[in-house]
Amino acid sequence: MMSIKAFTLVSAVERELLMGDKERVNIECVECCGRDLYVGTNDCFVYHFLLEERPVPAGPATFTATKQLQRHLGFKKPVNELRAASALNRLLVLCDNSISLVNMLNLEPVPSGARIKGAATFALNENPVSGDPFCVEVCIISVKRRTIQMFLVYEDRVQIVKEVSTAEQPLAVAVDGHFLCLALTTQYIIHNYSTGVSQDLFPYCSEERPPIVKRIGRQEFLLAGPGGLGMFATVAGISQRAPVHWSENVIGAAVSFPYVIALDDEFITVHSMLDQQQKQTLPFKEGHILQDFEGRVIVATSKGVYILVPLPLEKQIQDLLASRRVEEALVLAKGARRNIPKEKFQVMYRRILQQAGFIQFAQLQFLEAKELFRSGQLDVRELISLYPFLLPTSSSFTRSHPPLHEYADLNQLTQGDQEKMAKCKRFLMSYLNEVRSTEVANGYKEDIDTALLKLYAEADHDSLLDLLVTENFCLLTDSAAWLEKHKKYFALGLLYHYNNQDAAAVQLWVNIVNGDVQDSTRSDLYEYIVDFLTYCLDEELVWAYADWVLQKSEEVGVQVFTKRPLDEQQKNSFNPDDIIHCLKKYPKALVKYLEHLVIDKRLQKEEYHTHLAVLYLEEVLLQRASASGKGAEATETQAKLRRLLQKSDLYRVHFLLERLQGAGLPMESAILHGKLGEHEKALHILVHELQDFAAAEDYCLWCSEGRDPPHRQQLFHTLLAIYLHAGPTAHELAVAAVDLLNRHATEFDAAQVLQMLPDTWSVQLLCPFLMGAMRDSIHARRTMQVALGLARSENLIYIYDKMKLKGSSIRLSDKKLCQICQNPFCEPVFVRYPNGGLLHTHCAASRHTNPSSSSPGTRT
Repeated sequence: MMSIKAFTLVSAVERELLMGDKERVNIECVECCGRDLYVGTNDCFVYHFLLEERPVPAGPATFTATKQLQRHLGFKKPVNELRAASALNRLLVLCDNSISLVNMLNLEPVPSGARIKGAATFALNENPVSGDPFCVEVCIISVKRRTIQMFLVYEDRVQIVKEVSTAEQPLAVAVDGHFLCLALTTQYIIHNYSTGVSQDLFPYCSEERPPIVKRIGRQEFLLAGPGGLGMFATVAGISQRAPVHWSENVIGAAVSFPYVIALDDEFITVHSMLDQQQKQTLPFKEGHILQDFEGRVIVATSKGVYILVPLPLEKQIQDLLASRRVEEALVLAKGARRNIPKEKFQVMYRRILQQAGFIQFAQLQFLEAKELFRSGQLDVRELISLYPFLLPTSSSFTRSHPPLHEYADLNQLTQGDQEKMAKCKRFLMSYLNEVRSTEVANGYKEDIDTALLKLYAEADHDSLLDLLVTENFCLLTDSAAWLEKHKKYFALGLLYHYNNQDAAAVQLWVNIVNGDVQDSTRSDLYEYIVDFLTYCLDEELVWAYADWVLQKSEEVGVQVFTKRPLDEQQKNSFNPDDIIHCLKKYPKALVKYLEHLVIDKRLQKEEYHTHLAVLYLEEVLLQRASASGKGAEATETQAKLRRLLQKSDLYRVHFLLERLQGAGLPMESAILHGKLGEHEKALHILVHELQDFAAAEDYCLWCSEGRDPPHRQQLFHTLLAIYLHAGPTAHELAVAAVDLLNRHATEFDAAQVLQMLPDTWSVQLLCPFLMGAMRDSIHARRTMQVALGLARSENLIYIYDKMKLKGSSIRLSDKKLCQICQNPFCEPVFVRYPNGGLLHTHCAASRHTNPSSSSPGTRT
């Protein structure tokens, strides 16, 4: 059991004020209505006191009772019960089994003498059903056995409205509307006196202890159950709350939400209706009265009257939070909703959730703390402010007052424990990352993102770069200083870039690559800078660092120009001539850039093609002249040169031929002669100088690429003639001629070739050529025959269609209209379409010359 101070017991009416020196006078009953307190005694007196409440700033309120009047009722019996009916200005007094009506102010009986006789006890219906504001409904337990009676009580008269018989003798009663909650001899029941329906609740032995029946709210009652349980029951006969466990000897009970108060011989106990736990115990001996009057709880002994003054719920909740009893505080706060205006409650409850969150946070219960912070809509800067130096210096944030927690900063909270501090920082990183894109961050995104950046940088967290390359609100001044402090220079460059300070960003990254500052975040930072400049829109910045990137690596640095986005290239923001001028100092980069212009972008400009060819040629010549030149490199460059010479038609052929004079590059010379149409000269070089017969055949193929078949045939005939005119002793050329014929039989005119061949060659030697030539000739002949047959068939179909059209008669009259002009025919001359439509000849002619006119058919 966890205790809490929910009530303070203060005296209201001292013994001396009530009875003076009369030892035998005892208090029998009390009634309180507003400031009016009435006390009934065993000597048949009724006392009227006026209660004055005096608040005390640092403690519970005190009460002063001033005696207004006392009246003897004229009997020798005690006053058993008092009930005030303020609407009637009447006090109902039960004495000697009779309920009298007296004036609340002067305690005089009503002149009519109206009373209810034969009452053992009674209760007022606080949820009346009569609808008459000038009467009260009273339910009595009659002295007649097993009888309940309902009365309407007016200012000066009473009226019985219902009498109900019960199965057992009733001992206690409470009323709500048409429902009676009755304690019979052996059980509790709910009885609807309007319908006569009864429902048993649970058994109870009245011989062991007196029953308790209290109405605690609309259609709900509190009952003393077996086993020391305080049971709740509704008029439907069910319980919507868990029972409270109080003393076996309870003699009185009351409710002051959210508490149930019970009185026994020695103590007053306080239980929570929210979690059913006992919260407070107050010593109180000889007590025999416990009642609640519109929220005011009064207890009495036979000699004095006391008031249980509740501590404000907010004070109770704060006490629980101060004791780190978070769950109890939250349960009590939720329960307080019904007693506090909605707006005030929401403000209070949010603050309580925030306080509870900080308590859980201090205990490193981060999941619970996060949920409480979210539910309480915590200004996240309250949490950030615990961490030294995380809030920007420009932040105007001040902590809540009164404070939500007792900690100056994280050092105090963790008492310097570095492991705990690290856990707290990891939690804040996670929490800020979650809330930065939610409504929680609205209004102070700069504070959140700046704090998150500082945490990432301090922890060397991978998410630092992710934060900086996406949308963020990091404040430049604070963030830059922090990144520099933690030597996060690459991240600092990203921050500069995000704030449109690209020049500062690039300079910082260049310093890292140059070794002026140390930052190992990216091992490929040079390539990153090249990529950054490639997509940079600031032309001046690109030119400013072009030399630097090219000096580091010509092949990589030139990508600044070659890999620029297409849309930017279309704007012509970088003039190729300017770039070529810049790259003159960097021959490798220049070659790469010209390749980009000629091969990738396919710019049709003679200057670029010639320049690239010259650079290739110079490189080839340099490699051939260098003793240390690697053959593979020379071959690769030479292959590029040959490919360019073959594919391009824009370079200056004569200029390159002059450069090739004496260079020892016959293949390249042959290609250039081919570009000039000097095919015999080119083939002569390939056959006689290079003796590369395969190259000669390839030459014939690429030179005739895209040309008509006769041109290709002429090239192959020229090559064959070169092979054959070498003389009878050139055995290798004769073999090459045979191979040429056998491999490319379809490229030759067989009849012409047979006339060129020496008579000494056998048919067997030329068998593949002859077979290929025959097959090609036969295939061509048969293809022509098929085409001719198809044409004849199609023509026959048209002739048949025409005969069918001519074979049918057509009736023409002046009622027939032309489908184009809708005019009648004036002469027997017309055009008929396959669908039967008739047209004037001139309309048909105009339709053919004007395709947009409506068409009645597709064929005539």
